[in-house]
Amino acid sequence: MTDTWVFLIREPDWDSDSFLPENMGGRARQDVSGQMAAHARFQDAVAELDAKIVDGKALQNSKYGGWVTVGKDGADPVWTDAPFADSSEVITGFYAVECDEESARRIAALVPSNHVVEWRKVMNFGD
Repeated sequence: MTDTWVFLIREPDWDSDSFLPENMGGRARQDVSGQMAAHARFQDAVAELDAKIVDGKALQNSKYGGWVTVGKDGADPVWTDAPFADSSEVITGFYAVECDEESARRIAALVPSNHVVEWRKVMNFGD
């Protein structure tokens, strides 16, 4: 059975700004970064397993986001902007892949990361 699995890449934050088009000087990401080249090879490896990447994105540096603790029982939410003092890792990107569970485990080990990859099955509500 084929399901959709999400692979969350958790590692130290990165300098995403250096990969913005205005900072690339016309160069391809794969030519500038070995890590970006590893992602291109990962995509080929997923295809070789007869799995299909249905989405995947890099997330910009955590300074472009934050956390919110939702207010309980009418209390105001509490907002926290980056950087986060209590975390040395953030989710720097993700892939969504259609495959079976055995392939998902294999794919998780192939995702380019210098740290940890978390994989989770996407719940299908039948919509």
